[in-house]
Amino acid sequence: MTTVERTGTALTPYLAVNGARQAIEWYGTVFGARLRGEPHVMDDGRIGHAELDVDGCALMLADEFPEIDMASPATRGGASVNLNLQVADVDAVLQRARDAGAPKIWDAEDRFYGRSGRLDDPFGHRWQITTPAAGFAEAPRRPRQGDIDYITIATPDSEAAKEFYGGLLGWRFSAGNVPDGWQIDGVHPMAGMHGGQHDDVQLCFRVDDIDASLARVRELGGQAEPSQQRPFGRLASCSDDQGRRFYLMEPAG
Repeated sequence: MTTVERTGTALTPYLAVNGARQAIEWYGTVFGARLRGEPHVMDDGRIGHAELDVDGCALMLADEFPEIDMASPATRGGASVNLNLQVADVDAVLQRARDAGAPKIWDAEDRFYGRSGRLDDPFGHRWQITTPAAGFAEAPRRPRQGDIDYITIATPDSEAAKEFYGGLLGWRFSAGNVPDGWQIDGVHPMAGMHGGQHDDVQLCFRVDDIDASLARVRELGGQAEPSQQRPFGRLASCSDDQGRRFYLMEPAG
């Protein structure tokens, strides 16, 4: 099998259900799903599109549309795909599914990769629910609002700082896109160093809507400069109501 480098491409389940409104409520009760905005309702009352957030991952769904061959598993005669959901407590999720009327549940069992069970939801979809074993690789969570996207270490002498932290932590550096700016290679979250500055650590937070977030900064008593378009998105310098500086970034695309 050929391996490929991870890109920004996302693969998102899009479910056809017979009863989208009921499905939204059921997934909220059992999986803790929350709506990302209001669903799009068609002229005939069917939900044409709804997007849910399940612990930072997107789940899209809509009512059945036979006219475009969009049918639920119940209409097609059964599920053909397992949806794998990793959770903190598989037994608690299965119990909520029982309480919410799941038509079929397979009890959780301990496997080499963790504790896992299955369920059929009332809309014909089959779910594999897993709590990963300690040390077993979990699926990466998608970035979301509030995440720290970038850390800048401001320092008066970048050469001395690079020598110290390189010797201590094994950091390696590459030139950044500002004078005396240095990218710290291979760390998570992404981080850099900026020389010729007062000692400080500045955080850059991801937001979904930078204009709304900048308005909120000002409402809360902070200061916010206008955002600037950069290759990676829109970036703005801010400070909180005590004068601590930080950045907000709305990613491109």
